[in-house]
Amino acid sequence: MGHQIEYITEFDVNQTPPNSIKNYWLKVTSNALGIPTCIPIMIARGKEDGIVLGLTAAVHGNELNGISVIQRLFKDLDTNNLKGTIVGIPIVNVPSFVRGTRVFSDGVDINRIMPGKDNGNTSEVYASRFLNLVVKKFDYLLDLHTASFGRVNSFYIRSDMNNEVTKKLALLQDAEIIVHTPPSDGTLRGAAEELGIPSITIEVGNPHSFQKKIIKSGLSGVHNVLAYLGITDDEYEISKRNTVVCKKSYWIYTQEGGLLTVHVDLRDIVEEGDHIATLRDVFGNTIKKYYAPEKGIVVGKSVNPVNQSGGRIIHLGIIK
Repeated sequence: MGHQIEYITEFDVNQTPPNSIKNYWLKVTSNALGIPTCIPIMIARGKEDGIVLGLTAAVHGNELNGISVIQRLFKDLDTNNLKGTIVGIPIVNVPSFVRGTRVFSDGVDINRIMPGKDNGNTSEVYASRFLNLVVKKFDYLLDLHTASFGRVNSFYIRSDMNNEVTKKLALLQDAEIIVHTPPSDGTLRGAAEELGIPSITIEVGNPHSFQKKIIKSGLSGVHNVLAYLGITDDEYEISKRNTVVCKKSYWIYTQEGGLLTVHVDLRDIVEEGDHIATLRDVFGNTIKKYYAPEKGIVVGKSVNPVNQSGGRIIHLGIIK
C-alpha cells in the first residue's frame, strides 16, 4: 500500500509541525486536460526554527543521482537533533522526468531560462512558478545535477568563488573540481543567487543511472553543509582531497560530423597542443584531429561516438 500524501497549492515550511518529517504534492501547473502537474516536496522540520536549506534534483528529467542523494539524506535525519528546516525537491522537472528526457515538454532547457516568466510560454511559466512557490522560501540552496546523455562528468561544483559564502559551500563538498561560475546565467542556481539566496550546483555523476559511489560523495558534502550551517550538531569534515579550482570552463566542439574518439579521461591535465580527440568518417578515414587550445583539466567529456557538427568533445576547466 502506498503512503497517503497531502496535496497542496501553497508551500509554507510552517505547515509541517516541529520535530517531524512530511511529504507533499505541490501543484505547479496543469496539462491540456486540466489535470494538475505536481512536484514532490519533502520537509524535515527540527524542534527549533532556524535556517531553511533547500535541496533540488532532476531539474533535467534524466538526472537521477540527485534524487537518491535527497532520499538517503531524509532517511538519515533525526528531527530531534535538527535546528531549522530541510526542504528536499527530488524531482523539479516532473514533465521531463515522466518522459525520461532532459528538456521540458516544449523542448526547452529550463535550467537556461530561469527565473522564467509568469506570463510566458509553457516552460517559462513552470520555471517562474517553481521559483516563486518554492525557492523563495529557502535561505540556502544546493542544486544537484549530473552530466547529460552521451557525456560523463567528474564530481564537480559550480559556484561563485568571489562570494565567500558560496565559496565555503563549494569547498565543503570535497569535490574533485570546482568551476568558478558567476550568477545571472539563466540557471536555477543563478536565479536563486539573484534573490539573495547563496547557492551552488553539485554535479554528481552521469545520467540515466544511480551510481552508489558518487551518490555517497554527494551525500557526504550535504551533511557537511548541514553541520556548517548549524542545522545539525555534527562536525563537518575537512577536505581530504586536493580539489582543483578553475577560474572558468568551456566545451570544445567538433566542426564536422563523424565518429568521435576522445583520447583523454576525466580529471586529466592537458597541455596546449595535446591530442585530445580524433574524428573519423564511416569508412574509418580520419577527418580531423583535435588538440587542446590551452592548459586545463578535463571536467567532462563525450562518450557517444556518433557526433554531428557542433558536437561536444571535452569540457575543459582552466585552472586558477
